[in-house]
Amino acid sequence: MRDPYADAARGGQPGESAQHVPQYVYVGRQPILDRTGALNAYELLFRAGAYNYAEISDDAQATAQVVARTIGGIGVPAVLGAHRGFVNIDRTLLFSDIVHLMPPERFVLEILETVRFDATLARRLDELRGAGFQVALDDVGEITDELLAKLPYADIVKIDFLQTPPALVAKLASMLRGQGKTLVAEKVETREDFALAHELGFDLFQGYFFARPQVLAAPRNRSLRPGLLRLLALLSRDAGIVELEAELKLNPSVVVQLLRLVNSSAFGLGRNIASLREAIIATGTRQISRWAQLLLYADTGDLPWRADPLVQLAATRSRFMELAANWLRPADGEFADAAFMTGIFSLVHVVLDSTPETVLEKLGLAAQIRDAIVARKGELGALLLIAEVAGEGGDAAPVAAAAGFAALTPEVLSELNLSAAAWFGAHVAEPPR
Repeated sequence: MRDPYADAARGGQPGESAQHVPQYVYVGRQPILDRTGALNAYELLFRAGAYNYAEISDDAQATAQVVARTIGGIGVPAVLGAHRGFVNIDRTLLFSDIVHLMPPERFVLEILETVRFDATLARRLDELRGAGFQVALDDVGEITDELLAKLPYADIVKIDFLQTPPALVAKLASMLRGQGKTLVAEKVETREDFALAHELGFDLFQGYFFARPQVLAAPRNRSLRPGLLRLLALLSRDAGIVELEAELKLNPSVVVQLLRLVNSSAFGLGRNIASLREAIIATGTRQISRWAQLLLYADTGDLPWRADPLVQLAATRSRFMELAANWLRPADGEFADAAFMTGIFSLVHVVLDSTPETVLEKLGLAAQIRDAIVARKGELGALLLIAEVAGEGGDAAPVAAAAGFAALTPEVLSELNLSAAAWFGAHVAEPPR
């Protein structure tokens, strides 16, 4: 359910200044009950502060923060207990590697009603359901061709009682029950709403009639940007456990979140991990990389998310390159990972007020990524050139053709550029100490 309190108020709390950095992180959760009135699940909601409403300007950023805070900040057991969590998710995050940080047995992917349905999304939903995720459709209020197209790829449907007339609710419930979907009555605000939903055979119930969202808080863990960049650089060149362990020891807040991640049910180890080396081995470098990317993606630092053009440029460029690499070689995950890293690190010298050669030499990046950034060499260098032209609104198709990437047609490049534009993946933090 898109939070009914989202954007309900502006300007934060009295006494907050634009430069104030909260000392705590927050997550809202609202109970979802079964037909007996027992707790079945929670919907997790973005909260910027202890006040019980959301100010959301970017769905992807809000979801990334909810996931980061639930898994690494507050912890899955503290937020969810033994229950599942419904998480709002938009199109960009559905196609992101970040989604796999969430253990599928603990999280339900709640597809926002604004997500455009097409064949590409259908394939992705099939993949995610095959990986064990359940998919819920959010804020359904009418029978449309779009809804009928989505239904084969969904397990749960949430019907909006606040906006849908009772006669249409009954029609929707009858049709959806016939297709074997789990029905959730959301935004149930009155006893009459609840009685109607119960009579119509709804399985689950959510709304202010039962409970308003509760806000959970935990001390904010600060992750310094240079440390995360160094960690990602090590991962990009397949560094060994000794190097990773040494780097992580310099970043205690990342270690705390990593241990929370590995001790969550995502890994089903049946035991807690006590040492950093055990955590690295148990988690695997792929998951650590996802987690580092999520922290870059979720943390905002002192500036509003959209206020720093460099943040948007780095995020969009890296995502564009990853998508282009996936398009060119769908089965080559290493190529896509390297493309993403190339995009992220192509602007690090600006962030750190240095030169590309100096910064990249200190980071010890893989040669192919370093050569791509410094000299635009190789396939990654060609992709970086294409991303630069596309990001400036130019015609990148001739550059792609000259590089031998005939599959990157003008139509494909346009679609990739639009998809990447919403992917904000950089992190504005305090200066290194």
